[in-house]
Amino acid sequence: MEPGGRRRQQQQQRRLQELRREAAQYYQDHRVPQRMEEALNALFPQRPADLYGELANYFSKFSKAPVICKLVGRKVLDGVGQPTLEVEIYCTVKNYEKRICSTVMSSHSQIPENALPETTEADEKERNDSVNTAVEWVNESLNMMLRGLKPTDQCKVDKILGEYFTKKVEEKKEVQNQEEEEEEEATLALTSCTPSATSLPGKKKSAKPGKKVAVAERPIPPAEPAESVLRGSVAIGGTSLAVAKAGAAVSHIPLYLHIALLKCDQDSLKEMTLPLPMVTLLNCEKISPAKLRLVKEVMLIPPVQLSLKQGIERVLDIQKEMMRLLQPPGEAPSSQVADSKKGRARNTGKKAPLKGKYEILTGTFKSPDEMVDMYVELINKFPFIIALIDPLRKEDRQQWSNICCALGSKCYLIAEDAATYISKLKTDQNINVPMCSGVVLKYINETKVSDLIELTGLLDGQRHITILGSPDGESSDDSLVDLAVGLGARFIKLGGLSRGERVTKYNRLLAIEEELAKNRTLREANLEFIAFAEESQPEKQLSDVLPPPKQDSLPPQLSQPALQVHSLPAQHADLGHPN
Repeated sequence: MEPGGRRRQQQQQRRLQELRREAAQYYQDHRVPQRMEEALNALFPQRPADLYGELANYFSKFSKAPVICKLVGRKVLDGVGQPTLEVEIYCTVKNYEKRICSTVMSSHSQIPENALPETTEADEKERNDSVNTAVEWVNESLNMMLRGLKPTDQCKVDKILGEYFTKKVEEKKEVQNQEEEEEEEATLALTSCTPSATSLPGKKKSAKPGKKVAVAERPIPPAEPAESVLRGSVAIGGTSLAVAKAGAAVSHIPLYLHIALLKCDQDSLKEMTLPLPMVTLLNCEKISPAKLRLVKEVMLIPPVQLSLKQGIERVLDIQKEMMRLLQPPGEAPSSQVADSKKGRARNTGKKAPLKGKYEILTGTFKSPDEMVDMYVELINKFPFIIALIDPLRKEDRQQWSNICCALGSKCYLIAEDAATYISKLKTDQNINVPMCSGVVLKYINETKVSDLIELTGLLDGQRHITILGSPDGESSDDSLVDLAVGLGARFIKLGGLSRGERVTKYNRLLAIEEELAKNRTLREANLEFIAFAEESQPEKQLSDVLPPPKQDSLPPQLSQPALQVHSLPAQHADLGHPN
């Protein structure tokens, strides 16, 4: 052999030995040698195209699982231009830092539409400050606390997030207690310097003898105080959801399947059911002169016999026809009207009705008992109505019990007000939740993925139905759809077929249907109502077990889209376009 050929052979042998040493080093520190591709190219310039791929796949079996290396939080805008939080997740994958995913939280505000300008300005400032605080939490504290954790370990991540949130709540209480003590001390000091006022004798008025006292009707219990929201709490929910998306990404499975496996403790899933969409057909706004105080919005539910794609197409045709009918004569057909919510929560009937009655029309009042009779007559007359959302105020628990006994086997009685208490429903047994067929859950504030998994499991065991609903300030993030599918929600409440951030979610729902149908894992949905006991029942919490549901056959009318009425007692509302 020529000297030049011998030298080349010796060089190749040395390179092969070097490659073996690098491979041995890989087993020690689980790192893929950066020069492996160069070495293979030098040794085997004519090697098969898939040789390196096979080696990489083999070595990847021994690599470390991806772990979180960085969280990035930033302030962005939601679908209605309000500030909200975006969370990005970076993981260390095969010794390299890689951006895995991001999520944008939907903002949720309790600003009433008829609030004074100064109140609105203060609340908007509070919202902005809350998002800034959330960004700070993500970039600093949470970034350090979650570093090195596996994104697939959702329970551990959520436990850390929950403990951090509890710590922040306790810190806020300490500050409030200190401020109250200082205020009390200042008040006592001021009182000690001021002479006390004494009432003059003979000035006290007393009721005249013989005067009849009017017996007041049974009043509706007063509204509960709004749940306080800790500034920055959206960081907890945003980070939990972002980690769930990252866990699905590194596991190479869709988010809905990752959620379903978390809920089922990694048990195999043979079939999955899609939630039925609640599509807003009519929404009550202030732009129309027509006054209607009973109905907040009317929604359509596609027939269960149709595929989701067919059902949405039918609902879309109905929505277009309703838009045409509502168009004033003489005006050219217009595109979808702009949404008027501006990210503010609509007044959900929290004001106490006048005279202890509900105002269903202008100047028309009904007592709680009359409201139940009215709904019974409504359902009997219009069997297409299969669900009533908030037909009564949440605090009127006795009438909730009565309406459930009267209509529970004919339609769903849904409590949406309970959505703001997700974080407390599974821990506080004294939460004032009325008897109902199910609740609307919204992924907001400090809600964590584990919270939804635990709560929906509790609802499933008690034969309640779960509805995943969009918060007020929606974003283009379609994770809500995957959550609804993975959690096994019966319905998903997205609003009308309009606006990009909503259509994105409907398209995601259609894509999941196509994927499940292709994999032959799509199970047909069904509707079954809860048969509550006819006799009067004591007040129950969500933790109480309800009687088993009554298997009723569907009426023939349900081959057409079903109606759902979102009631709004004691609130001004006007009939308008879907939004």
